[in-house]
Amino acid sequence: MNQLHRIHASGSQDRLDRLIQERLEPGADKARIDQRIWDLFGEDWCVMFTDMSGFSRRVEEFGIIHFLQIIHESERLLIPVIEDHEGILLKLEGDSFLVIFRNPQKALKCAIGLQQLLAAYNLDRLPEEQVLLCVGLGYGRVLRIGDSDVFGSEVNAASKLGEDLAKAGDILVTGAFKSQCGDIPGIGYASIDQPPAGTASAFRIAF
Repeated sequence: MNQLHRIHASGSQDRLDRLIQERLEPGADKARIDQRIWDLFGEDWCVMFTDMSGFSRRVEEFGIIHFLQIIHESERLLIPVIEDHEGILLKLEGDSFLVIFRNPQKALKCAIGLQQLLAAYNLDRLPEEQVLLCVGLGYGRVLRIGDSDVFGSEVNAASKLGEDLAKAGDILVTGAFKSQCGDIPGIGYASIDQPPAGTASAFRIAF
């Protein structure tokens, strides 16, 4: 089964690479090629980016073994919550997760569940042992390349929200995500200044 999974992901990437190469040829009909790419790989997904707050500073202060410990703990704690909310973990790079969801409300409930779990986990731990999470969420049409990667403006916006703008404990979402998710009892949206490129508006979740 794992071998079939790898073949599928590689086949998607190979097909995209060929179309991109065709697009680079002199006189290429780029509009036609672009439509083929979107027809092949375009899908609507919610995208979640997570990042650890203050991670680089703590690695510098406490060393690589500490880095590995925090990574291990974050995976042990967070991946079951993601799976319980029907999330698909596409990438795990250092202290960051890239996850996709079909259902925006499940994605938001997952993000809240992650933050609540970590708030409880951190209560009786030293500051340097705490897992401090930042989350960014977007929703829209993306290019999904097998189970290896996604590309699109909402992907970029969610990445900027989660990795650059969010602080520890934050959940930041794009305007498109807010519109698609709709109202959930007990959850509010507070507009944030200067939304990142790729979204006209962004919001901090109150829960």
